[in-house]
Amino acid sequence: MKESLSRPVSQSLKEYARGITGGLLFSFPLLYTMEMWWAGFIASPAQLMLLVAVTYLLLLGYNRFAGMREDASWRSVFVDSVEEMGIGIALSFCVLLILNRITLYDMSVEEVMSKVVIEAMAVSIGVSVGTAQLGVNKEEDEQGSDSLKAEGGGQRGNQDRGKVATAVLALCGAILVGGNVAPTEEILMIAVEAEPVHVLLMALVSLLLGTVVVYFSDFKGTSPKMSGHLAYTILYDTCISYLIALGASAFVLWFFGRFDNMSFWNAFAQCITLGVIASLGASAGRLLIK
Repeated sequence: MKESLSRPVSQSLKEYARGITGGLLFSFPLLYTMEMWWAGFIASPAQLMLLVAVTYLLLLGYNRFAGMREDASWRSVFVDSVEEMGIGIALSFCVLLILNRITLYDMSVEEVMSKVVIEAMAVSIGVSVGTAQLGVNKEEDEQGSDSLKAEGGGQRGNQDRGKVATAVLALCGAILVGGNVAPTEEILMIAVEAEPVHVLLMALVSLLLGTVVVYFSDFKGTSPKMSGHLAYTILYDTCISYLIALGASAFVLWFFGRFDNMSFWNAFAQCITLGVIASLGASAGRLLIK
C-alpha cells in the first residue's frame, strides 16, 4: 500500500493509460468474436469462478516475474492484480455495451455478468501486459537496474527463478495469443478435416518455430560458459514451452466446450491445431511481454 501511495498521481495515471491501451490492444479480437458472446451465455457459475481463479493466478505470476517494478513486494503484486482485473471488467462492460452485445433493459443480470466476466479475463491479462511494458520511461528502467545491482548476486537470483519465470511467461503468452483463436469454429473445422500427416506436420512446425524463437530471444550473445550446453538448453526450453502451450490449449478448448461429444483423436487434433498458435505465443512471450 505504501508503494502505491508513494507514486505520484501522474505516474499512476500513466500506468492506468498503459493498462487500458494494452487491454484493448490484446483483446479486441475476442471482444468482436461471436463465440465468446455465446460462451458467456452458456457458461456455468462454476466455470466462471474457475476462469476468474486461473486468470488471477496468471496475473500474479506475470506481475511477480515480469512486472514493471521488479522489486515490488508480494502485497503490491496482489493489489496490482486486483486493480488490473477491475480495469478489465470495466473495459469489457463498456465495449460490450457500445457494441450492443449487452443491454441493461431486456437482458438478465446473470447473462450480462457472464458475458462481461468471460471477456474481462482476457482483457485483464492485456491490461497487465500494457501496464508493465508500454512506454516504460528511463527513470523507471534505471531504478529497476539499480535495485538489481544493489542486491549483490541479483543475476544469480534471476537464474535461480528463471525456469519458473519462463514457465509463467510461456503460459501467459500461450493463453493471450491462443485464446484469441480458441473460441472460433475454424479450429474445430481444421482439426476434424486434418489427416494424421497434417497433425504431425503442425506439431513439427510448432516445435521448429519454438526453437527459432527460443534461440534468438534468450541465447543471442550467450556467454562461452553456456555454449557447451546450448543445444540441450534450447531443446529443453522448447519442449517445456510446447508442453505448456498444449496444456493451455487443452484448457481453453475444454472451457469453450470443444471436447463435448468428441472422440479422443478429434480432441487431440484440436489441441495440436491450436498449439501451433499457442506455442508461438508461449515461446515468443519472452520477446513480447517479458
